[in-house]
Amino acid sequence: MLKKQTVWLLTMLSLMIVLSVYYMTSPSSGDLAYLPEGEDSAEEAASDPEGENSSEADKGEADVGDISNLGEDQLFTSIRMEIEDERSAAKDRLDDVVASSSASIEEKNQAKEKMNKLEEVSRKEKILEKSIIASAGYSDVLVRHEDNKVLVHVKNSEELSKSEVVNIIQMVRDEFNKVEVNVDYQPVNK
Repeated sequence: MLKKQTVWLLTMLSLMIVLSVYYMTSPSSGDLAYLPEGEDSAEEAASDPEGENSSEADKGEADVGDISNLGEDQLFTSIRMEIEDERSAAKDRLDDVVASSSASIEEKNQAKEKMNKLEEVSRKEKILEKSIIASAGYSDVLVRHEDNKVLVHVKNSEELSKSEVVNIIQMVRDEFNKVEVNVDYQPVNK
């Protein structure tokens, strides 16, 4: 069995990998932090040779806009990480019950069943996310199973048609059987 420190370390390593992949695949237009000093002022001077249309307040507002766009792009990733953290904590609690010498055999079996169910739900969510993206080429999809309800959030450049929503609901029901499904649409900022 894994100790809490090992689980924590593995969680942090996977977080680093996810963030590394995200930053490597993100568009380079928002990488202002990586420009050496002087390059950004040279670009501003080239676009506004007279310096008439720029002020310090305008520059600050532009930076704030870049940060807010970055936050919207990372919304699904941060939600996934939150869910993973909650499930990891729940698995740790269940693992403690299984490892406990004071817990009865029935309690240990129930804890193992709950752990297996958490892992199965996570696996099904990932399968659904990949399947839905592959079926229609959406920008991103987030699937969450909560309280016998499945929430599907689709990031796409256009609003979902009724047939797309029906297809998504059918895919969810194929995976989770009879369950309430909510499909939401989040526009992609261009």
